Amino acid sequence: MLRGRLESGLPGLFTETRAAASPPKPGLNTMKSKTTLVFILSSICLAFYCLCTADKFSNHHEWSKLFMVHHWPTTVCKENENDCRDPPDYWTIHGLWPDKAGECNRSWHFNLDEIKDLLPDMKRFWPDIIHPSPNRSQFWKHEWEKHGTCAAQLDALNSQKKYFGKCLEFYKQIDLNSALSKLRIEPAISYYEAADIKNALASVYGVIPKIQCLPPEQEEDIQTLGQIEFCFTKELQLRNCTEPEMYSPFLQDTLTDEMSMTHGLSVCEDGPVFYPPPEKSYH
Repeated sequence: MLRGRLESGLPGLFTETRAAASPPKPGLNTMKSKTTLVFILSSICLAFYCLCTADKFSNHHEWSKLFMVHHWPTTVCKENENDCRDPPDYWTIHGLWPDKAGECNRSWHFNLDEIKDLLPDMKRFWPDIIHPSPNRSQFWKHEWEKHGTCAAQLDALNSQKKYFGKCLEFYKQIDLNSALSKLRIEPAISYYEAADIKNALASVYGVIPKIQCLPPEQEEDIQTLGQIEFCFTKELQLRNCTEPEMYSPFLQDTLTDEMSMTHGLSVCEDGPVFYPPPEKSYH
């Protein structure tokens, strides 16, 4: 009775209430369901893509050993002949290179101030042989940004000071110049056998190094000694260097792109090797 009167006196109220309580149209539900499904599928695809990309990135920058690379300045100058005057008459550092990795963090730029305490040793043992004095820190910049940012995966090498400092430490510990002198392997106009150099160094260090040469140029018959590498594990212990017949594409690229200094080097072939005496200047 009361309900009848209320409905009779206020028809609009009950009409609007019933209308508001009516279920949404089927088309709207369908549209929302499709939108939700698309969102879920898109999220799954994005997550899968990120997972695959992260795995690929990780593999790209994964490495297993370090190459401690010495180069012979006379050979560097012979190869480049680019403002190379009065090169040192001793083996110097080329770099400390992780295998299978390069330019691991392009936002981590070289900062000379971070290694200012190392500069006296850097200038002596790690000089830029082929570039004019004002640009000589560019060599260290290149080595850090290409190789140091990858070596920094190790806590012992995770800063510029640690990376360059550890390389200098390796250089002094190996003391290649003294070892060669004691073995009576010295620059000379006569030749050595590549195997004799490698075996003699192996007898001193207990590991097999990698010996690299420039191939004979036109009208030459003898390869020229250019680099000597020692290999280290991730625990920073000396280990044998493997010597495949050919470098992997990454290592070949590494050798051919090092500031244009070693684009002709490869593992020395069995046979005679010329260890060139220092020359006073290259023009």
